[in-house]
Parts: sequence; structure tokens; C-alpha cells
Amino acid sequence: MSWNLTARLTHIFTWWKTLAFRLTASYALAGLVLLVLSTASLYFVVVTELERSTDLFLADKVNVVRTLLQEQPDDLETLHEEVELESAARRYEQFYIRLVDERGTPLMTTPGMAEQLDLQQFETELATPPNGAISMKGRHGQPFRVISVKVPSGSPPDRANTIQVAINVSQKEELLARYRLWFWVILLGSSVIFPLLGYQIARQGIRPVEAIATTARHITSTNLRERILPEGYPTELASLAATFNEMLDRLEESFERISRFSADIAHDLRTPVNNIRGEAEVALARARTVSEYREVLSSCLEEAVRLSALIGDLLFLARAENPSTHLHLTTVDVCGLLENVRDYYEASAAEGGISLSTGASVASLTAELDRALMQRAVGNLVANALAHTPPGGSVVLGANAESSGVLIDVVDTGVGISPEDLPRVFDRFFRVDTSRTRASGGTGLGLAIVKSIIQLHGGSVEITSQPGKGTRVLLHMPLTIVR
Repeated sequence: MSWNLTARLTHIFTWWKTLAFRLTASYALAGLVLLVLSTASLYFVVVTELERSTDLFLADKVNVVRTLLQEQPDDLETLHEEVELESAARRYEQFYIRLVDERGTPLMTTPGMAEQLDLQQFETELATPPNGAISMKGRHGQPFRVISVKVPSGSPPDRANTIQVAINVSQKEELLARYRLWFWVILLGSSVIFPLLGYQIARQGIRPVEAIATTARHITSTNLRERILPEGYPTELASLAATFNEMLDRLEESFERISRFSADIAHDLRTPVNNIRGEAEVALARARTVSEYREVLSSCLEEAVRLSALIGDLLFLARAENPSTHLHLTTVDVCGLLENVRDYYEASAAEGGISLSTGASVASLTAELDRALMQRAVGNLVANALAHTPPGGSVVLGANAESSGVLIDVVDTGVGISPEDLPRVFDRFFRVDTSRTRASGGTGLGLAIVKSIIQLHGGSVEITSQPGKGTRVLLHMPLTIVR
């Protein structure tokens, strides 16, 4: 029993935290507040208008009596008949008129007024004539609206009389009481209906969100092909669905690239490791001469260097993603840097029958750069150009001044890159040549390293290529790096 109670309380607490509950509470509360405000405003208007109409009626009766007193000040019988006739015509809202002279002696009183009103209380309430009508209770608790006005009488006026008028407003009070009753009935009903309607609206509103969540739950590292169909969704959720799909496209592409890289890197790591192991096993199978052992160690060293370079590339890319990576900036002679890179790769170019040269538009071109990283970036471009340029081709390194910085370009006359592969050549793990031979493939990290180095310097990379004619890579570098 205790466990069931705990489970119920947990479920209720969890439901309170849901979006459906929050929307339902918001809709219900907003609806109830709006209902209360509108109904209360309407009630205030009705009360004000009823009171205003009653006061106008009292003022009208005062004016009638005042006119009769001015025209016939001594004909009280005619005045009495006029008042009684009009009072008898009002069946539901009885009114009473009392005329008092200067000494307080009643000159005329509507029949029944003494039975309905305590005249002594009437005199007390109106001892100090107010600016307008006031409310008071009759002998039997009926609500009345009363007014007292002093008016001159006679022509010319030679005395002042007081006109006292009272009207029974029980019908209007009953109307307001019924209004209040219906107000509470409607408010009580609305407090039940609004949450139900709000819950249905909330459920209908968050159904697309639940559909998106359901799709998201089906997505795993092995199932990235699920997509959300934005058709039929509201504009805001359609935009969310489109953004979610774009994210899935990027994730799917990244996973595919990582999967390809994993296969490639496994092969590239396994090959030198197997070579080292095989060489060692053969060397240990029997006694060897010193020259044979030296040959085995040289082969193992070559494979170890290859492994070290691969691991170094991976570590560099990992460090380049760290925001805390700092550059060791110095003022670098760009033309001299290109000369150093050319000298380093000159032997490899000559061995492949490729012409490697440099050129610059100015004799001296300097910029604040990290020399070691820039040599690595340009070196990667040169190595990549030499690997894809046939014998008899050429590779040219150039540097030119721009309005915003320095432009370094590497141009080759190699095999070029197809248009469909060109947008992806700087992606990590991507290789135009999918074969895994050491001569043609590599790991697809060289150009990714170039892009990371240039971005660390605040620059940008641009590449153009024509299949069969060659490739040009441009590095746009700022003159000064903001540290």
C-alpha cells in the first residue's frame, strides 16, 4: 500500500512538471482571469447604469414638483393628485414624495410612505442634504434610493420648501443578486471546463513535439536515417524539425566519415605493426649476421616513423580543437618560409621528375605567424601536390600582398579533383583516392591539418581544381593576429 501511494505521488509530481500541465494551467488561469475581469467589469457597468437611471428618475421627480410649486404654490391638492396618479402607474418600482415647509411641517406625503420608511430615520439621514441621492433601508429591509432638495416656491419666490423623494429599488437589487448568482455558477462551471479544454488544447499542441521526441528516441549510432517529416506541423515546429533533420544529416555524415576513417586507420596501423612483428619474428627465428640485424632494425625504424607521424597528426588535430591552444607568433618572412619548404621537398620533387619553384610579387613580405605551424601547413600542401602530380609536371609556391593580409598559394599541374569531391577535401578522414596504398592514399588528415592551422591564425582556405589540369590552394592570412 505504501509503495502504491509513493508511486502515485511520484506520478503526480512528475505530471506537474510536464509541459502539458503547464500549458493547461496557463490556459485555465488565463481564461478564468479574463472571465472574472470581464464579468466584474460588466457588473460594475450594470450597477453604475442602474444607479444612474434611478438618480435621473429622482431628479426628474424633483423637477416636476419644483415646476408645480412655482406655477401653483398654493394648490397642494393638484400636486397631491398628480403625484399619486404617477405613483400608482409604477407597479414594480414604487416611489414616494414628501413636501416639507420651512418649519419642518409636512405639507404633502404620498400614501404608504410612513408604512414603508421610518420618517424619523429619513429626516436623520437627510439632515444634511447631500450633493445627490443616497441609499437607505426601509422598515421591512427593502432598499431605497432617496434624495432631498430645497426649492423656492411662489411667484415671486417668498418661501423655501424641501422636496424629499424615495424610490424602492428592490427589483434592481434582485436583478443584481441574480447576476451575482449566475456569475458564481458560471465561474464554478468554468473552473471545471477551462482545465479540461486547456488540457485538450495542450495535448493537441504538444502532439507534434511528442512525434519529434518519438523519432529522436529511435535514433541511435547505428540508425541515423530517421527523419522528421515537417509537413503538417506549425511553422515554429516545422522549423525545429528542419533544423533537427539538418543536425541528423551532419551526424550521419560525421559517423560515416568516422566509420571510414576507423577502417582506414585500422589498416594503416595494422600494416606497420604487422611488418614490425614479422621482421622481428623472422630475425629471431635463427641467428643472424650483424648486417642482417641492421637491415631488420632499419625496416622496423621506418615503420615506427610512419606510425609516429600518423599518431602525431591525430594528436595535432585534437589539440587544434582546444580553445586554449596558443600560437607562438613571430614576424615571419613569408618568401623565406616558402624557400625553406621548397628546399626541403626539392629532392622528392626531383626524384619524381617534377619541377618545384617559388615566386612572389614582392621581394619582402612579412606577417605575424607561427613559423613551425605555417611550415607544416605549406609542407602538407606541397607533399599532397607532389603525390598527385605526374612526372614532367610542376608545383609553384607563391606569395602576394592583399589589402587585408597575405595570400599564399600552391599551384600544381596534377590530376586535379572532381567537382563532387572538391567541397569535402578539407574534411577530416576524407580521401579522394579511396585506395589504401602508401603512395596514393595516406589517412586523409593532411588537408584537414592545413585548414586547422589556417583557422588558428584567423585565416581562411580556398581551393579550385580542374580534373586533368591541376589544383590551386590559396591561404588567406591576416597581417596581424588578434591575440
